[in-house]
Amino acid sequence: MTAAPVAISCGEPAGIGPEIAAKAWDALRHDVPMIWIGDPKHLPDGTSWTEVEHCADAIGADALPVLRHDFPAPVTAGKPVPENAQGVIDVIARGVELVSTGAASALCTAPIHKKVLMDGADFAYPGHTEYLAALTKATRAVMMLASENLRVVPTTIHIALEDVSTTLTPDLLRETIEITADGLRDQFHLSAPRIAVAGLNPHAGEGGAMGKQETEWIADLVADMAAQGLDVTGPWPADTMFHAAARSRYDAAVCMYHDQALIPIKTLDFDRGVNVTLGLPIIRTSPDHGTAFDIAGRGIANPTSMIEAIRLAHKMATQT
Repeated sequence: MTAAPVAISCGEPAGIGPEIAAKAWDALRHDVPMIWIGDPKHLPDGTSWTEVEHCADAIGADALPVLRHDFPAPVTAGKPVPENAQGVIDVIARGVELVSTGAASALCTAPIHKKVLMDGADFAYPGHTEYLAALTKATRAVMMLASENLRVVPTTIHIALEDVSTTLTPDLLRETIEITADGLRDQFHLSAPRIAVAGLNPHAGEGGAMGKQETEWIADLVADMAAQGLDVTGPWPADTMFHAAARSRYDAAVCMYHDQALIPIKTLDFDRGVNVTLGLPIIRTSPDHGTAFDIAGRGIANPTSMIEAIRLAHKMATQT
């Protein structure tokens, strides 16, 4: 039986989303069924596309299958307008509905521009992840960045570094580790996932000399979760967690803050990193980059991360 297609949301139409979606179709059309949700006027000139009414119509299509979603305002590459903000939001919701009902197998979201959504539609969420959690009624969603070389999960994400130590709590870290373990089992099909936990401070606090969170509660929390049967270790010094030998000892690294997680994966595999949302009742991936307004409309955007995001979404949806 042919798998349902991966639904691709258009993202910010003034960015590179439509371009990389068209390029991804060209690269994957023979391997991955997919369907693009958006306004076909936003696709690059010369894109071969066909309008379809249902996701099932995308199977075997000879051109990029499009579920039409018209936007009210004209689009100029690199210059987003608030009048189109609600359309961007509605496309995401439409994609979630398609996956939730089984019409699509997974959702791959093109980049959005959060300020434009906030200005144009009073978007009340810090980003895709939180909005998807609200749409699917998930208790909490967790962001994982994944590539062939590394999987990382930041426990705290888009907050100032000075706020990390107060935002980071035992409950938050425990929940992040649990969601990561569940995601590795359910979506990556690892029966006994291995998780390495980074320390918060340099040298994982060095016995309290460089910070006390590790000795006061992080080490005890990790030990308690290990005693309950989870293969989790740490806290480890972050500066020695990401070389090849260290990476071979775990399936995912749970980190304490944004840059601690994202710097190593972007250094190791900048173009092929994929954003995977764990904790949702649906599969969602996204390219690990932004709207790239500076190069939008020039035909030079690198589609590799989008290709990998679609490929991984399809693999997660069909792998048993």
